[in-house]
Amino acid sequence: MPSPELDLVVQMLRSQPPVVGGDVAERRAGLERMTAAPLPADVSSEPVSADGVPAEWVVAEGADPGRALLYLHGGGYVIGSIATHRDLAARLSRATGARVLVVDYRLAPEHPHPAAVDDAVRAFRWLVEQGLDPRRVAIAGDSAGGGLTVATLVALRDAGDALPAAGVCLSPWTDLACEGGSMDTHDHRDPMVRPEGLREMAAMYLGGLPASTPLASPVHAELAGLPPLLVQVGTAEVLLDDSTRLADRARAAGVEVELDVWDDMVHVFQAFAAILPEGREAIERIGAFVRERT
Repeated sequence: MPSPELDLVVQMLRSQPPVVGGDVAERRAGLERMTAAPLPADVSSEPVSADGVPAEWVVAEGADPGRALLYLHGGGYVIGSIATHRDLAARLSRATGARVLVVDYRLAPEHPHPAAVDDAVRAFRWLVEQGLDPRRVAIAGDSAGGGLTVATLVALRDAGDALPAAGVCLSPWTDLACEGGSMDTHDHRDPMVRPEGLREMAAMYLGGLPASTPLASPVHAELAGLPPLLVQVGTAEVLLDDSTRLADRARAAGVEVELDVWDDMVHVFQAFAAILPEGREAIERIGAFVRERT
């Protein structure tokens, strides 16, 4: 049974207007206003330039300076920022015992694909240039950032880079054609994500490219040779099948995958950890996964 707090989260999400249409700048500002929260006293933040890519170190007290989690925020490749994901990054730093580098990759429609992938790859290489061992680094992201996590791993593999130790995908958006069956079957259940909103953002990000472009829709990429993946998703999500299809394809390619499906949970439920016990538990599972592999 889900916790009683889930009802509060669902009510809160259903009270918000659907994120479709409207001025992109206003939508970005609105999300920041809605999600902004001060960092706890035991967590520090430091803006940095990761080889020209704006980023921020979010570091919980006691985090190991020799281990890092590169974090790629969600928002459909159109909205979202460091500010919208600072609280989640702080919780992940505590759970993983690692420093978290949150990346402000370029957004569409101003910067369509492959700008986000290029920025994520550049940020990872910058971490390595700072002296971090790739085997002590993981990449993680939620929603679009979860798909971008896989795309970044594929791009690094194809370029011959040393790969990070693991990838973590929270409710990843992996198919910009939006062809998963849960797009239709779960539309009435998902209080946060609308298929029409996803299709609108996909068009902005693709900039005319086919939706099957592998680094935009990594469910269509060749996945062999990637490091272990942890995929977390809720059963109330329209993006449920984006996670299960990714897990199936990665396993078929020989990748070690842990697929963690949470009953009745909503999109990126980990972001509601301040309210939701399941969010806190999921973050602890991420922490254990990353600690074990880095």
